[in-house]
Parts: sequence; C-alpha cells; structure tokens
Amino acid sequence: MLQASSFEIPDAAVTALIGPNGAGKSTVLNAVAGLIDPRSGQLDIPARQRRGGVAYVLQATHANEHLPITVRETVTMGRYATAGAFRRLHAEDRAAVDRAMEEVAITDLAGRPLRELSGGQRQRAFVAQGLAQEADVLLLDEPITGLDLVSRQHIIDAVVRQRAAGRAVLVSTHDLGDAAAADHLLLLAGRVVASGKPDDVLTEANLADAYGGHLLRVGEQTLILDDHPHH
Repeated sequence: MLQASSFEIPDAAVTALIGPNGAGKSTVLNAVAGLIDPRSGQLDIPARQRRGGVAYVLQATHANEHLPITVRETVTMGRYATAGAFRRLHAEDRAAVDRAMEEVAITDLAGRPLRELSGGQRQRAFVAQGLAQEADVLLLDEPITGLDLVSRQHIIDAVVRQRAAGRAVLVSTHDLGDAAAADHLLLLAGRVVASGKPDDVLTEANLADAYGGHLLRVGEQTLILDDHPHH
C-alpha cells in the first residue's frame, strides 16, 4: 500500500526506489507497469501508450528455474510485448535479442537451458529479456541483490547504457550504497518521504523518518541502518 503521494520519474535517468520492507516499492513498480491502478488520483505514464513501452523485470527468484527453455528463448520472449507471442519474428526482432544478450554478456550461453545457469547468469538472462523489449521505461525489481560480482557489474553497465540511450530506468533496491549512485531517488515508507537527488534524499532526517528506530548513529559521521536486509 502507498498513501496518496506526488512524485515524478525523470526521463534519461536512473531512479532508485528505497525504503523498509512494505514501504511500497513493489506497489510503485506494479502501478507504473500497469498491473494495478491507483485507488485515487492519476498516474501518467506516456510510455504505456505504446505497446511494449514499459518493460518489467522481476528477480530471477520469482521465476521457475526448471522451465525447459534455453537462454535465447528466454530473451526472445521480450519481443512478444511488441510482436505478439504468435507472430513470426523478423530480422529486427532477432537483432534486438542479439543486442540484449550482448549487453549483459550472455551470448555464449544462448543455447544453454535456463535451469543449468547460476543465479547470476539466470538474472542476466531475465534482464536481457527486458532489454530486448527496447521499451521507453525499464522497471527492475532488485536486479542485483545477492549476485556475484561479475553478473552485478554487467547489469549495472547495461543500466548505465539504457540511461545513455535516453530511457527511464526505475530500480528497487535495499542497498543504500547502490541507491546513492542513482540519478534520482524515491524514499518510501508507505508514502513518498522524499524524492530528488541522492544528496538531498539520503539525509539523517529523511532516513530516520523512513526507517525509524533502525537508524543508529555512531560518532559524528557514521550512520548505520540496522534493518536486515538493508545496508
């Protein structure tokens, strides 16, 4: 649940969603994706006017890792948003799939069954599926949580390239360090506590408002967020 709040998601930027468990991060992602509608007010997402204009990538842990499909077949599903599941794929679709796999360095895994991949490789395959859609808005639900360093870096690099291409990227994360590297932040706690540039949002007052007693001060310069799995 998210109380009535006003916020904007900038174009050509990475926006990080942060906040304690149950703060409303998934609600925002689902609403932007069009999976749920606001009970009141208005959510204006121009990209949704174009079929396939919003791509939504869940954590690989939400997927059945035993699906009998290959990596390439997994990534190709990203083209169904615009092409349809039953339309014959054209050269431009295959090229988009190739580019997406290259973006996260899984081209060499194209023929491998999804179930044989490591957790990091599988997550890269699902991120590539979202990239193959070539949407104006890319939504990522904790895309690098718990991943190996190699997979983590490939996904981060892909996100940076999406921003450079003029796309809006909305990422939920529990890691305040990752959030600080974003262009824009939404700090949630059942409502929008603060939004804006990281330096303006990640203040002691805002974090205390969002996380309450889990925020500890050590000395004059150090703040510790004692709220597993937040950092």
